[in-house]
Amino acid sequence: METRNIMIVGVGGQGTLIASRILGGIALTAGYDVKVSEVHGMAQRGGSVVTFVRYGDKVEEPIVEEGCADVLIAFERLEAKRYAHFLKKDGVLIVNDTRIDPMPVVIGAAEYPENIIEDIAESHTVYRADATAIAKELGNPRCFNVVILGMAARHMDYKVEDWHDIIERTVKPATVEVNKKAFDAGYNL
Repeated sequence: METRNIMIVGVGGQGTLIASRILGGIALTAGYDVKVSEVHGMAQRGGSVVTFVRYGDKVEEPIVEEGCADVLIAFERLEAKRYAHFLKKDGVLIVNDTRIDPMPVVIGAAEYPENIIEDIAESHTVYRADATAIAKELGNPRCFNVVILGMAARHMDYKVEDWHDIIERTVKPATVEVNKKAFDAGYNL
């Protein structure tokens, strides 16, 4: 198998790291060579967080280069814009259609850009959902990251049961059932 390059981007505290562990786990279970790299930025202060997940028959390094990502999973609109240049021409963006104002916007030093998703959709395939609202309906707003991961899973060749197994082995035991429901909700969008 040719190496698949996936990036997960978000804001500190959104669960990018757990999502990358689930994604890396599913590829590893399928027998692929997997490399996961986490870039933490200012995660504790709401800053940008990026994780790279690369898998295939043989993966030499963990970092995805600009213009090489098959899939960009974004947990927030502005993070999608910030990293869209990593997508291949035929790359897919899966985005949580939510807004988290960065500090410059909060203090009035900058404006939050308009039409972010529409602009990216001019050159890439974009799937969007308000995963935060879906997760709230499920009773745990923190599992929106697994809703988005469920959306991304539609573009990968793994069975839902395998995803459920990895979720069970990765998340806290008390959150297994809600995370499986969150995954299914995203998968069925």
